[in-house]
Amino acid sequence: MNILISNDDGIAANGLRVLTEELSKKHDVYVVAPDRERSAAGHSLTLHTPLRVEELEHNNIGAKRAWVTTGTPGDCVKIAINAILDKEEQPDIVISGINHGPNLGADILYSGTVSCAMEGAMLGVPSIAVSLASMQMEYDDFQFTASFVSSLLDRLKDFKFPPKSILNVNVPLLHKEDIAGIAITELGKKMFTDNYEKRIDPRGKVYYWMAGKLIKEPSGANTDIAAVINNKISITPVTYEMTRKETMSDLNKVLCTKDFCNWH
Repeated sequence: MNILISNDDGIAANGLRVLTEELSKKHDVYVVAPDRERSAAGHSLTLHTPLRVEELEHNNIGAKRAWVTTGTPGDCVKIAINAILDKEEQPDIVISGINHGPNLGADILYSGTVSCAMEGAMLGVPSIAVSLASMQMEYDDFQFTASFVSSLLDRLKDFKFPPKSILNVNVPLLHKEDIAGIAITELGKKMFTDNYEKRIDPRGKVYYWMAGKLIKEPSGANTDIAAVINNKISITPVTYEMTRKETMSDLNKVLCTKDFCNWH
């Protein structure tokens, strides 16, 4: 199987390296990743500056071929599929990660990792976002998650990815024997409060530092946040289909009366 791997932590990130090395044991892996940290980049694209791409002739991450770009995570997947990869190299699946740090609840709206996978889904390719639910980022920290992703791909052979959808996977930083299982979850609300701490710099100027506190969620909730708190791997199907169809008829009844919606 051809696998395209990208991330938002950059080409040098340990999570990307471990994942690439693991999946290369069974598959043809291609990597297109940012040249630097792009966390919380969301689904931004590079429109007003040239997008530089360089192939790494001697990549040491196990990929069949690897490229580094000046772009965002979304750029990486879009340009890989539309311009860089040859016809025989086109991916059967896109995997974004392994991110260091969780991507849970409403915070996925800011996530470059999730947006990277979403770009794959937008281009019609089955896609998975994978995160290690810890801020630790040493090489060994990612090894279990990488092996889990490899086994997950084997299990997903008979799964048909719905259109406009990805799987968002979060793995606790625990030994295999300490993980309580896998939970198929819905997105939680938020992980942190939106608090800003006001400070004064040495020159007397005011600045703000985002300093949110962790929000507690009921341990029995069927959410990704609760699953990770309970030492489970969370797998959440997520869609970018954001039309709230059940509201359309209500809006139509309220707005489109007395020819308000008919301009001619």
